[in-house]
Amino acid sequence: MASNFTHAIVRRPSHSVCDGLTTSDLGKPDYELALKQHDDYIEALKQAGVEVTVLPALEDHPDCVFVEDTAVITPSGAIMDRPADPTRTAEAGLMLPTIREFFPDEKIKQITEPGTLEGGDVMMVGDHYYVGHSKRTNDEGYRQFAGFLTEWGYTSEQVPVTNILHLKTGGTYVEDGHLLVSGEFKAAPQYRRGQFSDVFEVPDEEAYGADCVRMNDKVIMAAGYPTVKGQLEKWGYDIIEVEMSEFRKIDGSITCLSLRF
Repeated sequence: MASNFTHAIVRRPSHSVCDGLTTSDLGKPDYELALKQHDDYIEALKQAGVEVTVLPALEDHPDCVFVEDTAVITPSGAIMDRPADPTRTAEAGLMLPTIREFFPDEKIKQITEPGTLEGGDVMMVGDHYYVGHSKRTNDEGYRQFAGFLTEWGYTSEQVPVTNILHLKTGGTYVEDGHLLVSGEFKAAPQYRRGQFSDVFEVPDEEAYGADCVRMNDKVIMAAGYPTVKGQLEKWGYDIIEVEMSEFRKIDGSITCLSLRF
């Protein structure tokens, strides 16, 4: 049974999103189309049964639409991240006032320098957290994060991230023991200890579709990945597809665009 989500936080894309950080060669996003896709994403969250807090765009922060990298929200409280790229470091502080609307100060922790941690590197599986060791999340960030989790009674471990941006870029847990994996994570020993009842290896040509969101009785996924969709349907999930072409151009995916709790 999936967690009972009631809220999501999103931030509107800024015009500067067209100049966001990227490793892709897909070209610049079309701003108006990105807005339309973001509208559809918000509607998908609402269809999944949550109240959506929509924050205004921040023109000085091209990647501000990717709010997942500003905080990790657990059942016990929120941990404010510290994004690694200098152009993004301030984003967590700009999210803090909104987080305080939902959590008292004693339930809010903070990753501090020299630690870096981004929510895209964090995958929650019950009371255990897998944390990517990537270009965006360093050992000190993990050490601090793991300490906060221990205080709250959770466990964690690191997973090396070599070829992609974030841990969840390479696959996501959709609850009920079901894990999608792609690329380098098909061979990750951390995912092969029997804690998952079914690990589905996503074909390389559909790797982008491995990042999706389970919310209540829905799975929100990027449109255009029929093999992934077929597997999710085989697992019995009700799927909402959202076109993500413009966010893919700047290394964004389904999970990146919201904080969910």
